[in-house]
Amino acid sequence: MQRFLTTLLRNALPVLKRSFCKTSTSLSNKKGNEDQSVQLGNPFCLEPIEYESHTLRKHDNAKRQTLYEFGLYVAACLPKYVQKIQMAHTDELEILVAPEGLFPVLSFMCYHQHACFNYCPAMTAIDVPSRVYRFEAIYILRSLRFTEMAKVKTYTDELTPLHSSCELWSSNNWFEREAYDMYGIVFSHHPDLRRLLTDYGFTGHPLRKDFPIVGYTECRYDDELKKIVYEPVEFAQENRKFQLESPWTYYRNFHEGYNAPMPPPKKT
Repeated sequence: MQRFLTTLLRNALPVLKRSFCKTSTSLSNKKGNEDQSVQLGNPFCLEPIEYESHTLRKHDNAKRQTLYEFGLYVAACLPKYVQKIQMAHTDELEILVAPEGLFPVLSFMCYHQHACFNYCPAMTAIDVPSRVYRFEAIYILRSLRFTEMAKVKTYTDELTPLHSSCELWSSNNWFEREAYDMYGIVFSHHPDLRRLLTDYGFTGHPLRKDFPIVGYTECRYDDELKKIVYEPVEFAQENRKFQLESPWTYYRNFHEGYNAPMPPPKKT
């Protein structure tokens, strides 16, 4: 993969260097007559990660740099949609895109001859209610041709739909249905967008942070009606059971005499 990226980036990097940022800047000192220049470094090279630990997995800095340059190549090809390129701590490439550019970027990653990410093993999402766009959709892609992985991330809210990727990978039919069921993320151009894991007529979306742990409704078998009935959740005070002691009894370590010798057994 490094060999073909070297050829690609030979033509792409000059465009990137003109469009992204300058490699140096000058700061003027107002108090004195001397000028001070600060070198910001090359924005197209990642800083190598080196450490002396013998237990942690070592980073492959050459592979990280190659994937990062490929991410810059994707950003140069789709500058309207790609907002940021970053490397995760697991040496995985992450491409952050705008919501309207999700399908174009996924199409590029799937069909472009220099990417060939023709397999999407998973699609998931996270919920951060404090954000304006509370949902973050994550597509995990794998290139079977170059044996590399990448993540494409975007954001949305409860009302803004995302373009479905079922046209690219048919397996995402169930992944996007699960995201719709658990988070309430709406996907346009989906062939069969309906709930997947919850019951018919289920209220709410269980993986949202504002969804109560006990839910809104409960089901039980009614002996009189001889069928399963659904009713609002109700907890009677007399039916609650409080477990105040830990099964590991760690609280004993904070009492006086916790290190005292054990008393002798009682004689019977």
